[in-house]
Amino acid sequence: MTGERRQLSTEEATIPLLAPYQMGKFSLSHRVVLAPLTRQRSFNNVPQPHAILYYSQRTTKGGLLICEATGVSDTAQGYPHTPGIWTKEQVEAWKPIVEAVHAKGGIFFCQIWHVGRVSSQDFQPNGQTPISCTDKPLTPQLRANGLDTAHFSTPRRLKTDEIPSIVNDFRLAARNAMEAGFDGVEIHGAHGYLIDQFMKDQVNDRTDHYGGSLENRCRFALEVVEAVVDEIGADKVGIRLSPFANYAEAGDSNPNALGLYMAQSLSKYGILYCHMIEPRMIKLGEKQDCPHSLQPMRKAFHGTFIVAGAYNREDGNKAVASGHANLVAYGRLFLANPDLLRRFEVDAPLNRYNRETFYIPDPVVGYTDYPFLET
Repeated sequence: MTGERRQLSTEEATIPLLAPYQMGKFSLSHRVVLAPLTRQRSFNNVPQPHAILYYSQRTTKGGLLICEATGVSDTAQGYPHTPGIWTKEQVEAWKPIVEAVHAKGGIFFCQIWHVGRVSSQDFQPNGQTPISCTDKPLTPQLRANGLDTAHFSTPRRLKTDEIPSIVNDFRLAARNAMEAGFDGVEIHGAHGYLIDQFMKDQVNDRTDHYGGSLENRCRFALEVVEAVVDEIGADKVGIRLSPFANYAEAGDSNPNALGLYMAQSLSKYGILYCHMIEPRMIKLGEKQDCPHSLQPMRKAFHGTFIVAGAYNREDGNKAVASGHANLVAYGRLFLANPDLLRRFEVDAPLNRYNRETFYIPDPVVGYTDYPFLET
């Protein structure tokens, strides 16, 4: 038995995903990150007590968790039951969830989010029109659950002088996240939401200094980064980007240039990490062969580099071992395997995820009822 245990610990030492990593001031005990996952169980946009168990189950000592996308304001929402962090009630509701993660030694970042035109009047205050960089409507989209079709209202194009107030919403959300006890924030700049809408030339048709050139299209994103850095410090700020993806009809004619420009610009702010979606993830949940690479962005960004996009144990290990990334974020596998790290350690079989329960409002089913390995 002792021999078996010794053999296992030697094998563990050779698994790159289990190697410790110093992310700025945060000492991580391994490289496996909980990706931000929308779960739609925050009734009235307020985080619920059942999230305490959900996040706690997925916490390991020295592990990094990124919470589900969290709205920065009352205009930021586009889905049922997604949490926010713009009111006192929401901040107070997050506190016990954050405390539960910290009690197990986890490091917890809050992903702050504005959906922009990926919304309808049903989700907006007083039934107003959703806002965006454009007034081009989004065609109906099959939801990520693969079951329902979502319909969107034609957005209202933000006036130039309105944009600073949206930037300020992100700044205030970052301040609120710190008050709730989070260790930092991840700015959601991916997946066709507001920041991505500004960056991508398939969406952004502005003629002011927020549109046209690559630098202009990235201006809003970088103003948000600067505001959040000024508010809470660069050592507590990450960002998620998906230059190659065209979720929500937000594609770009030159994603390589976009990703590289953002990586270089972000380095100037000295932010903690950049979290990139692999080019193979063109559509939500679909992995395909792809000639593009994140490597130029990886080289240009001076902080911690996190990758996400249909990773399993084997290619996660490869990504770390080859220097492709410092950390690997897991979404659906972590959703279905609360003890994912342990399963990776012993190379145990994984629970299969059930797509049909990803977004149901049930506080237990498909949420906290995935089984752990028997010890």
